[in-house]
Amino acid sequence: MYPTDTVYGIGCDMHNKKAIERLCNIIGKKPEKANLSLICSNLSNLSDYTLPFETAIYKIMRKTLPGPYTFILNANNNVPKIFGTNRKTIGIRIPDSNLIREIVEEYGNPIVTASIKDEDDFISEYPTDPEEIQNLLRNQVDLIIDGGIGGIIPSTVLDCTEGVVKVVREGKGPIDIF
Repeated sequence: MYPTDTVYGIGCDMHNKKAIERLCNIIGKKPEKANLSLICSNLSNLSDYTLPFETAIYKIMRKTLPGPYTFILNANNNVPKIFGTNRKTIGIRIPDSNLIREIVEEYGNPIVTASIKDEDDFISEYPTDPEEIQNLLRNQVDLIIDGGIGGIIPSTVLDCTEGVVKVVREGKGPIDIF
């Protein structure tokens, strides 16, 4: 678990299938149904995971990243191998958080990531307190990086798979810049 520029995220090694399955189990989704993204440190290695896309979309990415956006792009053949599923798309996230970008940079490749959402009978929200997260996840995660109280607004999700930007979810990133 780690803080981002939006909500706390949970992540794992993108090349470890058991870790991805464990992550999906923690968030309560099957790997083929989970909305997983890759946290990258910068835009330089996108072509390792995505099919070519419009220059206009790349310009929007350069303008908004790092920042509170997740870009859904068409995945290349490397992504199904990573996830062990027949995924056709992948979310790309470059948070405006030096901490997580430096971790990814030091690690040497993107991290598979998802948000943690506490969904009990009465509330559905993103946990913000690292102690609350520890209580919520108990011994399910290996490490929780305490970045203080986190945010409650997730990233803005933009679907770019058809060559234009479509807002899937309005979140922390403003959409009036498109």
